Amino acid sequence: MAYHKHLSKDKVLKKLIKEQGLHSLQLRQNILLRLCGSILGQQLSTKVAAVIRNRFMELFNGKKPTAQKILDIPHDTLRSIGLSNAKAIYIKNVCHFFIEHKLTDAKLHRLTNEAFIEFITQIKGVGKWTAEMLLMFSLGREDVFSIGDLGLQKAVSRLYDIRYTDKKTFEADVLSITEAWKPYRTYACLHLWQYLDATPD
Repeated sequence: MAYHKHLSKDKVLKKLIKEQGLHSLQLRQNILLRLCGSILGQQLSTKVAAVIRNRFMELFNGKKPTAQKILDIPHDTLRSIGLSNAKAIYIKNVCHFFIEHKLTDAKLHRLTNEAFIEFITQIKGVGKWTAEMLLMFSLGREDVFSIGDLGLQKAVSRLYDIRYTDKKTFEADVLSITEAWKPYRTYACLHLWQYLDATPD
């Protein structure tokens, strides 16, 4: 895999890659459901999010629903499986958007990273972080860095000894480091998250 040669020019990442081994990215099907799943799991632990997602799929007898099938589920039913009022609305917003724009996986895969973020964040309830996670984990894009991800901020701050003074300066300092990781910033993120998982506070 070509990415490790490039990222290994950075001494910190070289050490992480040696310790962790290599990561890979995959193209996923059914971006509609993956976006809905992302909303379902927002601000929840991994365990609780999995429970909610399973309850959601049980509404469709385990079959993968279309946007219209999800819209047909009453709001109160979505609330009954553990969704907040806002999340239930956001799920419906996603489905209306996909139907209105006749979206398919193929159409979304054709968009550049920037165009995808700009397009998908038109949906109320879908922010830039969610769009970036979709790019990484559903569309398999190799060059995404999510500056708004607190885990990535923490990892870069620790590993590169960046002190927080104010948000604008801190983010600029972080981004200046990530410039050298292009065009493989997603892989760098995967190594940073793994480092964070293995490192107690």
